[in-house]
Formats: sequence, C-alpha cells, structure tokens
Amino acid sequence: MDFRSYILVVTVSYFLGSVPTGYLAGKARGVDVRTMGSGNIGATNAFRVLGKTAGIIVLLVDALKGFVAARWVPLLAVCFYPAASSQSEHLALAAGVAAILGHNFTCWLKFKGGKGIATSAGVVLAWAPLACVTALILWGLVFALTRFVSLASITAALILPVAVWYWNGSLTMTLVMTALSVLAIYKHKGNIKRLLSGAESRIGSKKT
Repeated sequence: MDFRSYILVVTVSYFLGSVPTGYLAGKARGVDVRTMGSGNIGATNAFRVLGKTAGIIVLLVDALKGFVAARWVPLLAVCFYPAASSQSEHLALAAGVAAILGHNFTCWLKFKGGKGIATSAGVVLAWAPLACVTALILWGLVFALTRFVSLASITAALILPVAVWYWNGSLTMTLVMTALSVLAIYKHKGNIKRLLSGAESRIGSKKT
C-alpha cells in the first residue's frame, strides 16, 4: 500500500468538497445564507433564500464535487503513483469520504458546512450508479408525497447502504456507506425534531 496516494487523494478531495457553494452563491448576491432560512449552506436553503435557479446550481455543483472527487481524483493519484492502481476501490472510497467531510465540515467556514446529501449523491453516483438511481427515485417519491426535503433526504440516506450492497456487492463499500448514512441522518437531527413536532417547513408552502 502506497500511503502517499491516500494522502494525495484525501487532501485533494477534502478541499474539493470544502468549497462552500451555497455560501458563495449567497455572497455573490450580497446575502449570507447562514443568517437566513435554516442557516444551512446547502441546496435546500439556497433554494429557499436565493431562489430556484440558484438552488439548482448549488445542488448540481455540490453533487459534482462528490462525483469528481470519487471518480477522477483517484485516477490523478494513480498517475503520480502507478503502484496504487491495485487499490483503486479503496482510493475511491477514501476520496468520497473526504469530499463529504469537506462539505460537512468546511475549513473555510470554521468547519461548519452543509448536510452532505447532494455531495453524497455525487459520490455514490461514482461508486455505484444504480444505487444512486435507486435512492434518487425513493427521494423523489417521498418528496412528491410529503413536500419535505428533509424527510426525503433521511429516507434516501436510510436506503443507500442497502442499495449499495444490492447493486455493488462490496462489503467494504457497504460499511463505508452505512457510516456516511449515519452521519447524514445525524446532520438532520434538527429537522427530525421539527418533523416530530410538526414545525418542519414544506417546500412550496406559504410563509406565515
């Protein structure tokens, strides 16, 4: 095992994931999204605070960060350290985890970031595309029925480890996905409290 390749992958992927897309989109309009809406820098709050177009752009860029990290950064490491080609799956796993942690705990905002759903989707798309599609379909169904982005995201996080195991069959990847899903659900602890108390906001509902 060439540890230099892992150091390169984790470093590059973390900083790639750490780019605070929602925060930067808000700053471009003279708005600090951390002081409005839910205070989160993710796509959902960007959608609420900055509008549909900005929200979609933040969503796509956050997902792209995860995809590029998990798919292309390991290839970069192999270019520098050819012997690491035998560790391609583990490098991809390390890259994906680092990108999600970079998004969730960005060094540019005192390690306070988003919830990692879009970035996780990009990572899983690179790891196991069919598992990602399965989770996205379930996300869409739950959102269409409830209009709760948080509930749809939590449900998708719950199904992802099962989907990864079913479509990919890798025990290591399944275990890593399980840990990431637990992290994603933990990051939604505030949403879970609001869901249970009936105070969670629905997309499309009128503000009171």
